[in-house]
Amino acid sequence: MSEPGTAGSANRGPEGVPAAESSRARGIAKMQEVYGFSADPDQIAGPYVAFTVDHLFGEVWTRSELDIRDRRLMTIGVLAALGQSQLVEIQFQSALDRGELTEDQVRETVVHLAHYIGWPLSTGVNEVAEKVIARRHRTEQS
Repeated sequence: MSEPGTAGSANRGPEGVPAAESSRARGIAKMQEVYGFSADPDQIAGPYVAFTVDHLFGEVWTRSELDIRDRRLMTIGVLAALGQSQLVEIQFQSALDRGELTEDQVRETVVHLAHYIGWPLSTGVNEVAEKVIARRHRTEQS
């Protein structure tokens, strides 16, 4: 192994593990924690999933300055502003499953966002919020 500061050390993460492997393992674990599922970049063609797992989840979501709930709320806001209701649905479901938001907080998020993104976009966000909440109630009754 290279000494710190030499050419081979730049690509190494904690405990001398190659940075890509370290990011991959962290990314898969964080994605599982955040969503309850993960993707194996080695099983999916192309570089997109590898970048998502290694960088977004292995390097960004693992930073300690914000917790998962903070990052999730920002993500919900951005996705809502972009009209990505299907992805907001995944975020709401994961937030409820992990106990990061209550049903009332999900609904309040929609009300708050409506004033920033407008009614046309917030209509889709509200629809998925109510869909996720209704699905949870059906599951609880089963």
